[in-house]
Amino acid sequence: MVLPVLVMFATALVWGLLVVAAQIQCVDAARVGARAAARQDPHDAVVAVAREAAPPGARVVVNREAGQVRVVVVARPPVLHGLPFDLREEAVAAVEETTGAKT
Repeated sequence: MVLPVLVMFATALVWGLLVVAAQIQCVDAARVGARAAARQDPHDAVVAVAREAAPPGARVVVNREAGQVRVVVVARPPVLHGLPFDLREEAVAAVEETTGAKT
């Protein structure tokens, strides 16, 4: 009786750690994307950089507003994809001003 409960507990603990790791990846991806967008990198480059840091299958949305950029990363929880929630993180950064080409 105790062994199945321990196995279920251990499985839930491992799944919880995987979800936390995926959430941290979403945080990192949103920050990396926001930094790239703030440097005024092209939209495709920002999305590519954010997807590299994001969990597999994550969606990346980049919005440019007056003086700010917002990057939102949304991913499904790992292992149990049928759960009714997504992992979501967003980062906002001020757009950096460009002064021209370097010589």
